[in-house]
Amino acid sequence: MKKILVAEDEQNIREFVVINLERAGYRAYEAENGDQALELYEQENGDFDVAVLDIMMPGDHDGLAVCKELRRRNPSIGIILLSARTQEMDKVSGLMMGADDYVTKPFSPSELVARVDAVYRRVDLANQRQEGGLRDQLVSGEFCLNLRNRSFLKGSRPIELTQVEFQIMEYFFSHPGVALARGDILKHVWGAGYGGEEKIVDVNIRRLRMKVEEEPSNPQHIVTVWGLGYRWDV
Repeated sequence: MKKILVAEDEQNIREFVVINLERAGYRAYEAENGDQALELYEQENGDFDVAVLDIMMPGDHDGLAVCKELRRRNPSIGIILLSARTQEMDKVSGLMMGADDYVTKPFSPSELVARVDAVYRRVDLANQRQEGGLRDQLVSGEFCLNLRNRSFLKGSRPIELTQVEFQIMEYFFSHPGVALARGDILKHVWGAGYGGEEKIVDVNIRRLRMKVEEEPSNPQHIVTVWGLGYRWDV
C-alpha cells in the first residue's frame, strides 16, 4: 500500500485531500497540525512514501518546519507543500528546505493526485534501483553518483541529495557539457504532465549549487546557459 502523511489544520480541506488520495489508491494518515504529523511519523517508524503538508499550521511546527525535519530524517520521502497564492516566499523557502513540489490553493482533485503520483513514482523508482540495481554508478570528474544505494560523492565527501536533486544530477551526468533547457529538466524530473512552473527548476538548481559548488555564486559545474537553462561541466 502506498502510504501518505497528510498534515492540514483546516478539517474540510484535510478531508477533501484524504478522500481523493484514498480513491487514488493511497493509504492516508491524517494530522491536524505539524506536531501531530511528526508524532505520526514516529509511530509509523517513518514508513511513508509521501507527505502533503500545509504551510500555515498552528503549533510549534508549521509546514516549513515539518518539511525541514522530515527531510533531515529521510532524504527519500516525497514532500509536497500546500500553499495559498499569497505565500510566494514560503513556497521558495519550502523548496530550499527540501520539498519536492507545491500545490497552490484552491486546487482540483485531479491536480493534487497528479502531483502526488509524480512524486510517488520518483520515490518508487529510487527504491526499485536500491533493490535491483539498474546501473551501478555514473562518474563525472571527481563526482560519483551511485544509482543503487542513491549516494552522491564529491571526492570522498558524501553529499545528501533529495529525490529531485538526485534525478537532476542523474540527468546532468547523462548529458555532460550539453545545454539542457529548463523545460526539458522539468519534463524529465517532474514528468510530462506536470502543471507547475519552471521556476521550481531554478530553486532546485540554487539548492544543488549550495551543495556542489565551492563558490555557489560563481558556479563552475552547474553553469547557467542564459535564455535556455543549465549545463553540467567538469
